[in-house]
Amino acid sequence: MSADKMKVSRDRKPVVVVGSINADLVAQVERIPLAGETVLGSNFKIHPGGKGANQAVAVGRLGYPVSMVGKLGADPFGLMLRSSLREAGVEVDAIASVEEASGVALIEVSQQAENSIVVAPGANYKVTPKDIDANIELLRSAGLVLVQLEIPQETVTYLLALCKRERIPVIMDPAPARELPAELFAAVTWFTPNETEAAFYAGLKDASLRQQRDALFDRGVAGVILKLGSKGVYLATRAGLEAEIPAFAVKAVDTTAAGDAFNGAFATALMMGKDPVESARFAAAAAAVSVTRPGAQPSMASLHEIEEMMGILAGA
Repeated sequence: MSADKMKVSRDRKPVVVVGSINADLVAQVERIPLAGETVLGSNFKIHPGGKGANQAVAVGRLGYPVSMVGKLGADPFGLMLRSSLREAGVEVDAIASVEEASGVALIEVSQQAENSIVVAPGANYKVTPKDIDANIELLRSAGLVLVQLEIPQETVTYLLALCKRERIPVIMDPAPARELPAELFAAVTWFTPNETEAAFYAGLKDASLRQQRDALFDRGVAGVILKLGSKGVYLATRAGLEAEIPAFAVKAVDTTAAGDAFNGAFATALMMGKDPVESARFAAAAAAVSVTRPGAQPSMASLHEIEEMMGILAGA
């Protein structure tokens, strides 16, 4: 399905997220330490996180139906993470428990709102193609599937082959960046890298946005959204749609899950019937809200907050 033709499903088909669920162990620091250096932290908190779970919560906070496919450990983190997803409106029946530690992310956040992240995947790396098959009817019911790269690559490849066969639109957040099979790209409706990831997948250094776009189109994706941080968002499709969406001017506190906030809100807006450019503007507002407060899932915006943020821009 082309990116331009993706429209709302009036029967509210759910968004289905297949991905990681982590406990984020977050330390506030004056600056990110150098290799071998120890710095003192000013604060420490444990937040629910994981790129997949963050994106599911971003959808759930907006009141749209969303289900999560993933795995958690049978440990205290697993109990906490499952509960937080349910409280955010995420359907958790497709999240299995395994005899493995739940995924954990160790995050340092500087006073300049920069972050450094180390992920120990744990149960997330137990998500296999068998789990995709076990939830095939849920996936077939989806209006959109969101996926990232914090679960095994063979599972992502299997999922995307299924989605292509079943004509299910896919939004892929290609992070953390890694080499991917060539056939995978043709199954992606929207490919949403940040600046570093875009350069990696395009195979180009110091390239323009359009050069990166064309390189990604050559790899087979239908639509590209380049997330440029404070410079906003660049959106383009193979059919000729092109737009630059400016970032919202806010004081950033923690940028940890801004990309996840964007992807979840973009998917929701598409399912609500907005066109791709309107959806990207809506998602940029969601990301702007998210960076104004700490944490991953706790920072996800409500519909009212996004509308307020967009109203600020409209009145500027």
